[in-house]
Amino acid sequence: MQIYLVGGAVRDQLLQISVKERDWVVVGATPEAMLEQGYKQVGRDFPVFLHPQTGEEYALARTERKTGKGYTGFVCFAESSVTLEEDLMRRDFTINAIAQDEQGKLIDPYHGQQDLNNKILRHVSPAFAEDPLRILRGARFSAKLPEFQLAAETLQLMQQMVAEGEVDALVPERVWKELSRALAEKCPVRFIELLRACGALNIVLPEIDCLFGIPQKPESHPEIDTGIHTLLVLQRACELTTDPVIRFAALVHDVGKGLTPKAQWPSHKGHEAKSVDCIKALCKRMAVPNDYRDLALIVSRYHGDVLDALKLSAEQLLALLQNMDALRRPERFQQALIACQADFQGRTGFETAEFKQKAFLENVLQVVQAVSPQPLLEKGLQGKAMAEALQKLRIEAVAKITHY
Repeated sequence: MQIYLVGGAVRDQLLQISVKERDWVVVGATPEAMLEQGYKQVGRDFPVFLHPQTGEEYALARTERKTGKGYTGFVCFAESSVTLEEDLMRRDFTINAIAQDEQGKLIDPYHGQQDLNNKILRHVSPAFAEDPLRILRGARFSAKLPEFQLAAETLQLMQQMVAEGEVDALVPERVWKELSRALAEKCPVRFIELLRACGALNIVLPEIDCLFGIPQKPESHPEIDTGIHTLLVLQRACELTTDPVIRFAALVHDVGKGLTPKAQWPSHKGHEAKSVDCIKALCKRMAVPNDYRDLALIVSRYHGDVLDALKLSAEQLLALLQNMDALRRPERFQQALIACQADFQGRTGFETAEFKQKAFLENVLQVVQAVSPQPLLEKGLQGKAMAEALQKLRIEAVAKITHY
């Protein structure tokens, strides 16, 4: 039995990146031998075992044979005769096909170190084309390692996979898993760009793909193209925060513009309400967690009002805070303001423009929060009368704020 550290742990060590988890491959062993040593089997489709002390995953060296479409159509062969090189050949990218033995020696039959040094993301073998999930993984690695370039032959293979319908087999929940992980990486924009380059974006995220080529008014959007604006907003969001929930809201904030009739271009009146409906459908399809969905809905519906905040009356400002649930959920309101700042600055020439609306609305919220209902309670007000009187006091307090 020979044990090797493989995959992302070896890659990240060589890149001097913090290693989050370690995976191991065992060559020359059988399931029975693993169980005898105290390992716990967890893999159903192929033999994967948990170490009795560390809980880390140890997989028997294996090969696979394609039997159907999608990423589940495989038959696994995991016998003690399978070599390390055969196991590494079935991996996705050369930078993930490097192994390290127990003495620290690297085994690199597919020149992964060379591609690491040259910052190239390259598939290991033609078997890459058998698993459409690898397109999503390639996009996520592009987000994780934005300084890396996708090899031309790998992009061509991805495009071929899309053309042959392999990507159609991806279930939306798995797309979300990779997207959510990409949103937490260095450069999520690369995730979208790579999927678009290979033609998969139209299949896995059609709501985003259709935005490219849709014009906006040049006086407010010098970049004109809605898809380009979306990527600029996502990029700005990534510069402002590492929070993937905010980044998702930035990505989908304008999806309603994809539903604007062509005759109305470059105007997009009412796109906010359309975005809400679109996001609800997208989140239901992909089983997006509620915190992502709820912030995205608030940002898409009210980002236009936030941008106009300095022009709003006291009554309108209070209504905006209440519609955004700022009094009850001030932390989420802060998230929404960051996403709106990304929207404001995610335009050509506006990257460093001051977003006064954020500080202004934070001040408005503080003023509203400071209005105490105690005097009204002491007067014996209740129910509707109490609510109307408190609303009036809050409006009066907001009206005292000088717009700047």
